[in-house]
Amino acid sequence: MNNHKSLIRIRMSAHDAHYGGNLVDGAKMLQLFGDVATELLIRHDGDEGLFCAYDKVEFLAPVFAGDYIEATGEIVSVGNSSRKMVFEAQKVIVPRTDISASAADLLEEPVVVCRASGTCVVPKSFQRK
Repeated sequence: MNNHKSLIRIRMSAHDAHYGGNLVDGAKMLQLFGDVATELLIRHDGDEGLFCAYDKVEFLAPVFAGDYIEATGEIVSVGNSSRKMVFEAQKVIVPRTDISASAADLLEEPVVVCRASGTCVVPKSFQRK
């Protein structure tokens, strides 16, 4: 597997819903991106490193409890200790409570719900690869 890409898939739960109508807080997408970044750093450097800053975040579509989200990330630039990354979160499955309490649809076309880019750092003394 390429050490510069990572993907996680997670179902948003009722616990993740923060607003009326079971809307999930956008910060949850950033939490997922943080987990993706951690995996990328472990694969690349053998260390979890630290997330320094996002330089761009775009919330593009709402996320609701019951949605399945795929969060992906990729290292696009490597400095001495910095790692520039880009992230994308897509909704791939949605609940269909209008049909029944347990109905769901796999989306033919995933819906991009969030994109971001940022920089992580792994101090030189912590890099093992």
